[in-house]
Amino acid sequence: MRIGVVQHDIVWEDRDANFARLGPRVAGAAAAGAELVLLSETFSTGFSMTPGIGEPEGGPSSTFLREQAAEYGVWVAGSCPEIADDGALPFNSFVLAGPDGTVHRYRKLHPFTHGGEHERFRAGEAPLTVEIGGLRVTPFVCYDLRFADVFWRAATDTDVYLVTANWPAARRLHWQTLLQARAIENQAYVVGCNRVGVAGDGTEHAGDSRIVSPMGELLATAAGVETLVLADVDPAEVAATRDRLRFLPDRRAL
Repeated sequence: MRIGVVQHDIVWEDRDANFARLGPRVAGAAAAGAELVLLSETFSTGFSMTPGIGEPEGGPSSTFLREQAAEYGVWVAGSCPEIADDGALPFNSFVLAGPDGTVHRYRKLHPFTHGGEHERFRAGEAPLTVEIGGLRVTPFVCYDLRFADVFWRAATDTDVYLVTANWPAARRLHWQTLLQARAIENQAYVVGCNRVGVAGDGTEHAGDSRIVSPMGELLATAAGVETLVLADVDPAEVAATRDRLRFLPDRRAL
């Protein structure tokens, strides 16, 4: 499967402006052969914690993803603030929309307490793995990347991890290193999409989106500008790596 990572800036708290900017970017990724297109964390609003920023499940952001997926015949994913039926705080919800109208949701497990996300967003309860065209895909959101245990638990059923983010430039080395570490230790592809530009709260973002092989090799990388990152991923390569280097069976639950 060819995966396209759309590294993009975000207009602060302006969904319509972001939809208008991102539609052509999804079209460009599809034209380049991408079968799955990954957008950033909170692609439609920026990483805003303004009260009321949440939208209902099936709201404008997930509708945009579904419409793009249907129009271009690809899978399209990104995260957005979604309020569940009980009407409490929103989840930071990773929405994965398929060309046939299928929608899968993963809710960010680890709110970013250092930035106060835990005060404005609810934590999810469990990882999610979805099979797409023979590829087992497990999504995570930004701060989740720091918690190796959840990646470990999903490893045996995962060929590729998707990590969407608004990771700040001040800690860009952490982002780069942890993406490669998660690929190496789990012998799986890791696809990281990070935004660029300055958020409405003044946070700077350097991008550094990348696609990492099960051996930790950088298959495709981006600098600090809006761009498209593409690479082909193959579940057979994951299986071959794990067969050649049988590390996962040696893990111990202590």
